[in-house]
Amino acid sequence: MRTRWIVLGFVVLFLGAMCGAILTPSPAGAVSKEMIQLQTSVDQLVQSQQSLRSAVDANNATLRTLIQQSTDSVNQLHGQMALVEKTVQEVQANTGARIDTMTTQTQGLSDNVQDIQARVGKLSQQMNDIQSLLQSIDGKISGGSGAPLVASGGGAAPAAEGAAGDNGAGGGNGGGQPAISADTLYQNGLRDFTGGKYDLARQEFQDYLANFPTNDLASNAQFYIGEIDYAQGNYKAAIGSYVRVMSQYPRSFKVAASLLKKAQAEIKLGQKQSGIRDLHEVVRKYPGTDEARQAQARLRELGVPPNATR
Repeated sequence: MRTRWIVLGFVVLFLGAMCGAILTPSPAGAVSKEMIQLQTSVDQLVQSQQSLRSAVDANNATLRTLIQQSTDSVNQLHGQMALVEKTVQEVQANTGARIDTMTTQTQGLSDNVQDIQARVGKLSQQMNDIQSLLQSIDGKISGGSGAPLVASGGGAAPAAEGAAGDNGAGGGNGGGQPAISADTLYQNGLRDFTGGKYDLARQEFQDYLANFPTNDLASNAQFYIGEIDYAQGNYKAAIGSYVRVMSQYPRSFKVAASLLKKAQAEIKLGQKQSGIRDLHEVVRKYPGTDEARQAQARLRELGVPPNATR
């Protein structure tokens, strides 16, 4: 019986020890170790966040630098493009002026050739007349008629005098013959015009019109007065001269050129619709000519189809 109570006491003591061990709180050292590990993890996380933020800030700074550099490059490119565009416009303007000058000079040379051809034709006609007169004289001499020879000589003198008058004055002179012939005055004006002496050429062409208004080259003189005004930027006055060529000399070979230059002068004055209409008139009235080709090229430059109706 006593042994049983002793065993029971040991069992109770053992159970109490076990319960005490279970119910006793954890040691302070274990808690501190976990807190240290947690704090270490938190510190590592904070450090990683700071590193990540630093990397993001660095990347943002790099991106801002790249964007600024790209913006500067684009601005420089815009500046260079503007400079190139300005240069191209200046080249186009200079090229257009040179083309106008070359066209004017070419027209002057063409007129020289045509004038020479006209002179050759007149000389040929005079040679034929002289040859006919000599044949007539030879025939009369061979027939032995002396008295008619004197009469023929008297009749030939007025004819020769008239031919000389045509070669010198050309018409429209009225009384006395001018100090300079029509051909010389016209050639002087054309030479000074092609040489850029516009004021002197204007005076010579005006003198030509005043003294020889009915000569074949009067329309040319009027046309070149318009060309002088056009070259000097007096586009309204130039249009007036071109209109006078078309109205006063409708059979002149300068009518097509006058209509073309009238259109160009109108465009210079900002009268674009009138200029385009006249360019179409050149193409319609004078197909296949140099003036029509120039009008078509100008219409293309203006972005207008050459065959469009206006």
